[in-house]
Amino acid sequence: MKSKPIIGIPCDRRIYTGQPFHMAGEKYLTAIVQAANAIPLLIPVLEDEIDFDVLLGHLDGILLSGSYSNVEPHHYDGEPSEEGTLHDPCRDAVTLPMIRHVLDMGMPLFAICRGYQELNVALGGTLHQKVHEVPGYHMHLENPDDPMEVKYGPSHPVSLPEGGLLRSLVGKESMMVNSLHSQAVARLADGVTVEAIADDGLIEAFRVDDTPGFNLAVQWHPEWRATEDEFSMAMFKAFGDACRARAAKRQV
Repeated sequence: MKSKPIIGIPCDRRIYTGQPFHMAGEKYLTAIVQAANAIPLLIPVLEDEIDFDVLLGHLDGILLSGSYSNVEPHHYDGEPSEEGTLHDPCRDAVTLPMIRHVLDMGMPLFAICRGYQELNVALGGTLHQKVHEVPGYHMHLENPDDPMEVKYGPSHPVSLPEGGLLRSLVGKESMMVNSLHSQAVARLADGVTVEAIADDGLIEAFRVDDTPGFNLAVQWHPEWRATEDEFSMAMFKAFGDACRARAAKRQV
């Protein structure tokens, strides 16, 4: 029996009780296990202490997860963040250079929320730090007082362009998605194809053109109870299948 594919997830670095911890949300790990039928492996964001080329050689895919932290604006020539904004320079230092290498290798890549923003920045795009303060866009942040089921419940529709990957996965012109973000794409990177657009015109999903492997980036959170949602399951299954195909080649 062939082993399941191994999917790496770069961690967040947080200070807890005065000490640094490397961590990832359990909902991402659960989605990898249950919806992608794969094994998650947490990647510590120790920029100068791990040979990431060696590490990637043992993996079959990368998931860039969401996070409460924002990509530091100097990476896309943005204005300084407001005081008190949570950043994670260690994660930025690992994921931003790793992304291009992963794409060039043809390793499957699935980017969610912060990961979606990281992918856009790594490819030369820019971000709104607070998209809800930009004229023309509606509130994309969740209400912090709502229960989790409401926070991660359907919030607004996204249209799925004809001929796109997401349209092909569900066979529908639009789907409802959740919305829990402040950062958002301002200028989309070159060399990508738009996969979903919110009802206010905000680009909410894309994939990178001219790369040898599966890749998909979405602004919403399909990992939340992924097995209970048709759209989420379709994305994670496609990602898992691509990782299985890579694993099969790697094991030959």
